[in-house]
Amino acid sequence: MGLQTLYTGATGMQAMQTKLDAIANNLANVNTTAFKRDRVNTEDLFYVHEKLPGALDGGGNLTPTGVSIGLGTKVSSVQTEFTQGGFEDTGRPLDVSITGEGFFQVVDPLTGEIQYTRAGRFDINANGELVISSANIGRVVEPSITFSPDTQEITIGGDGTVQARIAGQSSFDSIGQLQTSKFINPDGLLKLGENLYAETDASGSPVTGIPGSDGRGTLLSGFLEQSNVKPVTELIDMINTQRAFELNSEAVRAGDQMLQLLSNMRRF
Repeated sequence: MGLQTLYTGATGMQAMQTKLDAIANNLANVNTTAFKRDRVNTEDLFYVHEKLPGALDGGGNLTPTGVSIGLGTKVSSVQTEFTQGGFEDTGRPLDVSITGEGFFQVVDPLTGEIQYTRAGRFDINANGELVISSANIGRVVEPSITFSPDTQEITIGGDGTVQARIAGQSSFDSIGQLQTSKFINPDGLLKLGENLYAETDASGSPVTGIPGSDGRGTLLSGFLEQSNVKPVTELIDMINTQRAFELNSEAVRAGDQMLQLLSNMRRF
């Protein structure tokens, strides 16, 4: 039985290591715009049923319980918590946050595919197009919105209406419409890094439309959504995970000592 203890304890150590990796990633992104924390879920493994419950005893009676020994644990999934983060007041009209469900759409220039993000840090490129602010790849917002070189002032409404005032004019003109997408299962989105997600079969197809309609969240210009990571919660979870890892290592050590004892008994 000591040998099985080694394997069982090792599964617990491996699961806790994965959980610690997720916690470390959460803490690393505590200040990342619109970052959503990950939660590691675990489940027990197979059981060795030495005696099934309900077996007949010597007197022909049903036993109320059995003898089952579990073989450890494993990570069943890593879920992303898409709860709303706080809001940072930037005062910059091209900083836009989503209050509620939804993702902005951008086009990957390398593949032409649509990608999704909640980090509404927008900018204007040399062609006057609205893009995601990035020093690596210029991703244009979909549907595309183009500004005149003479644009003096920009406003973005809660429904995604983009208006601009041209130099020499006193009124604003509507020049485009921001749209957002929502998914029936956002947990199924593929994480790409750079605050981006991609559609998968698990996420379902995107339902795209005007912000504020059909359950999509409204937009808030001049604000950025903050990470939903709570440092205190993560630190407490990290301590619990570390203790669980240590307990599993103690089980492995105890199993090893039992095997050593059995091995030494052969010498006598």
